Amino acid sequence: MNKLRIVYMGTPDFAVPSLKILVENKYDIAAVITAPDKPKGRGQKMSISPVKEYAQSVGLKILQPTNLKDPNFQKELKDLNANLQVVVAFRMLPEAVWSMPEIGTFNLHASLLPQYRGAAPIHWAVMNGEKETGLTTFFLKHEIDTGSIIMQEKESISDMDTTGEVYERLMKKGADLVLKTVQAIENDDYALTPQDENQKLKHAPKLFKENTELKWDQPAEKLYNYIRGLNPFPSAWAILNDKKYKIHSSSIVDKNKTGNIGEIISDHKSYLHIQCNPGIISLENIQPEGKKKMPTADFFRGNKL
Repeated sequence: MNKLRIVYMGTPDFAVPSLKILVENKYDIAAVITAPDKPKGRGQKMSISPVKEYAQSVGLKILQPTNLKDPNFQKELKDLNANLQVVVAFRMLPEAVWSMPEIGTFNLHASLLPQYRGAAPIHWAVMNGEKETGLTTFFLKHEIDTGSIIMQEKESISDMDTTGEVYERLMKKGADLVLKTVQAIENDDYALTPQDENQKLKHAPKLFKENTELKWDQPAEKLYNYIRGLNPFPSAWAILNDKKYKIHSSSIVDKNKTGNIGEIISDHKSYLHIQCNPGIISLENIQPEGKKKMPTADFFRGNKL
């Protein structure tokens, strides 16, 4: 096979190690495509993506299109004469973009496809109490996250893991899998596996206010998984005594006890337990609206429920 010439597409910190490992292994990176700069924080200073920051540090060509369907951008992309595109944590691509290179465009997805297709695969795997997740590289086609699988790697999830911890592990492992995939393509030494649609599929939709709320009429174990699955971002939230609180960490006191659903059980000093359906959950670290997060004992020093 001819030597690879790669266009790399990615934006957040998750996509940096995969780009870095390709650069360190001397692959020809024709350009990096990343999100446009955007204002951030109180001062609305322009901030750049982690991928752009790294790409600048090693002198790579950077493109930041606002519209991937723009003919001018697509011409510029075509003129790069890349024969492979690698996508890690980027946005949805139009067919004119993903079908452009001779070899194709492959994506790194943070789940064992076909399970957890969608925008938040790590969150939903932890939120659903899965014991295992992983990574998949696959060639893009029309329907999102459905293309033929090139490689997969598994990753265990403990019942103490947060999404943040799994994210960090997958970010590092993902770089290794991207390198292995590129090497296999370079050597024409890989087989494609169609995704198995004959199984019950679990999905990973975007996270919004509506699907991150804790409802006390759920089992304590499910709520515990939701809390760690939404840690550190965007955080689970709940209503307690008509006020909204973010819940950052918790533990299960009892899996099976029944009682008045939503009842607050507390000494108002050191612990805050909630009756679920069934079970009792202990809220360990909470954040009232407009305040910092704090351990429950610290919360009770200045607040009442």
